[in-house]
Amino acid sequence: MNEINILGGFSDIALDVVQAIVPLIFLFLLFQFLFLKMPRSYVLNLLKGTAIAVVGLILFLQGVRIGFLPVGTALGEALGGLPMKWILVPVGFALGFLATFGEPAVRILTSQVETASSGYLRKNLVLYTISLGVACLVAVGMAKIIYGIPLLYIIVPGYVIALIIMWFSPKNFVSIAFDAGGVATGPMAVTFLLAVAVGAASTLSGRDPVLDGFGLIALIALAPILSVMFLGLLFRFKERNGGSANGNQ
Repeated sequence: MNEINILGGFSDIALDVVQAIVPLIFLFLLFQFLFLKMPRSYVLNLLKGTAIAVVGLILFLQGVRIGFLPVGTALGEALGGLPMKWILVPVGFALGFLATFGEPAVRILTSQVETASSGYLRKNLVLYTISLGVACLVAVGMAKIIYGIPLLYIIVPGYVIALIIMWFSPKNFVSIAFDAGGVATGPMAVTFLLAVAVGAASTLSGRDPVLDGFGLIALIALAPILSVMFLGLLFRFKERNGGSANGNQ
């Protein structure tokens, strides 16, 4: 196994992060000077927090580059080389659940949902719903790679179903669902699950890593939309049958 240089590409990542953060800081300082007029202590704390976030983001992205991507690719290649190709489906389900369950953006969203709904929607319920939805469609994505199913055969019916459910699911669940679709495709999914999919496709006979390996992130984005709106249908059914749920619709 080739030795990994833990500092390889570190300067490029640091530069990218700084270039992304500096304009945001500039805009904040501009609005602070013109409109906000917040206390100096608040501004200093914000700048300190931003500096910590920059360091953390650089370290995270560097870790992804030397850790998640190689491990995901190696895992996908190892699984794709097994004689029992179907093992990719349950493994994909497990990896999809764990990656989403540990996704920081998903956890932030679920906390915001609980706060905004005054506890009506518990964050753990939303977290498990999103994680299970992603797990199911990652498993479908792995089946797509194994059997060469065109992406259109999955993604088009999926969004048709989503548009139909949208008319029946409570409006607050619809809003949460589409936001959840965005946050589920965070760094954990993109760096690890996509690497596994591409690695598996590269070892399977007759599969193209570009044609068959990619497309998984589109399924991950669709998964929370379906699962959260299905959760909304369950809440609506419970309300109509005299349950305790009484959220806004």
